[in-house]
Amino acid sequence: MKLIYGIEAKPPIGKSLLFAFQQMIAIMAATLLVPMLMSGMKTHDGASLVFDPAAALFGAGIGTIVYLLFTKRKSPVFLGSSFTFLGAYEAVIGQNYGYWGVIIGICFAGLVYVAIALIVKAVGSGWVNKLLPAVIIGPIVALIGLSLSGTATSWVSTNGGTTYNLLSILCGLVTFLVIVLASVKGGKTMKLIPFIIGIGAGYLLALIFTVIGKIANVEYMQLLNFQPFIDTFGDFRFTSIFDYPKFTFLKAIQSGGEYPIDGVAVANIALIFIPIGIVELAQHIADHKNLSSIVDRDLITNPGLDKTLLGDGIGSIVGGFFGGAANTTYGESIGCVAITKNASIVTILYAAIGCVLLSFFTPFVTVINSIPKCVMGGACIALYGFIAVSGLQMLKQVDLNDSKNLFVVSAILVIGIGGLTLDFGFNKLTGGPLFQITALATALIVGLLTNLLVHIGNHNDQNPSGDLLSESIGDEEMLSEFEEQE
Repeated sequence: MKLIYGIEAKPPIGKSLLFAFQQMIAIMAATLLVPMLMSGMKTHDGASLVFDPAAALFGAGIGTIVYLLFTKRKSPVFLGSSFTFLGAYEAVIGQNYGYWGVIIGICFAGLVYVAIALIVKAVGSGWVNKLLPAVIIGPIVALIGLSLSGTATSWVSTNGGTTYNLLSILCGLVTFLVIVLASVKGGKTMKLIPFIIGIGAGYLLALIFTVIGKIANVEYMQLLNFQPFIDTFGDFRFTSIFDYPKFTFLKAIQSGGEYPIDGVAVANIALIFIPIGIVELAQHIADHKNLSSIVDRDLITNPGLDKTLLGDGIGSIVGGFFGGAANTTYGESIGCVAITKNASIVTILYAAIGCVLLSFFTPFVTVINSIPKCVMGGACIALYGFIAVSGLQMLKQVDLNDSKNLFVVSAILVIGIGGLTLDFGFNKLTGGPLFQITALATALIVGLLTNLLVHIGNHNDQNPSGDLLSESIGDEEMLSEFEEQE
């Protein structure tokens, strides 16, 4: 893929700041949403823990900076709050392990990455392509985008609520179409910031509908929630402008012995988080192979899988300590790199610093919290779609006329999209399974087993399932849709 700015490039300061702001907008909603969802989870005695979105934003910024340091500033991707661990958070909160339980769990998940990184350092990363060839990693990347599509369409159709709303859909589609027009038909500057323009257009339309709805007292038209502004500026004080994030480790210290942790609790927390950390490994590798295709550089070998794993693992631990949510590489960030054709590491660094600084700036967090879900859903149609398409593009290296490959891809897509999970035990506190292997993880496991089964004894196969890194890196036709934006 032909980039406007490569990894080492340093765009002019003005453009760098715009690029960084767009990265921040792309990752902001999901990063802030995770702590909001966590705050709705109940302890065994019916209480709720409170996780501050501003602290999660700070944690994501710090975690990304840690990641950039470990990867020697060679991998341009942002780390944000991971949705994969929501079930684990609910389990430890429901079992009254409190804030320390969440922090300890995130540490266990991060240490999984550290352990695997040490193994890769010792034996190399060559096994990655053999374990996860294009026939597996392609549909898995596609599933990452497709699995998120339900969230995007739900936000568009209901504005994050439960009531179907045609005006909400209109705002979402306007957001998406403006992004498309800015990216494809816009001038040089507009092509660099399509998401800022699209979200701005959707926000303005939602504001117009909301004002009319307020005047006419029609609730159906009130898509924008003014409550964040009321909460921030209703009783104006210094903290209405600047306020420190409510860091999770401070909440843990303040909670004292309210939620005691013993050895059994630590062991149980480990059993909850470690398997999910292993599952996240597949997404880590998928994201970095996807990003490698976009930046035309093999990130698995340079800076190296061991370094990306260390950066992701340690970055997640640090971010979780401050923000209460485990971090992971964000497909939305990779989508921004692909759409804007800007892989400059400076952009990611500025975005990370910006998140840290803005977590203290109350009005910014307030405005972000006020963006209607339908508007963010419209933007996510583009972002999640790019993730899915990039995964399908990886299958160009795979011969799908070969039934061996066809069975592998079919199994992964049907299981992943169909939502087949593997549930074990019963958690009396949550009413759900004690441990669950997600649909994405199940699809990966079945895909690996199927690929192994169909190739047993086939010693003469010549790249039967597609060696992604050896064949797709440098392919000038890779992601040709992105090239058409020029």
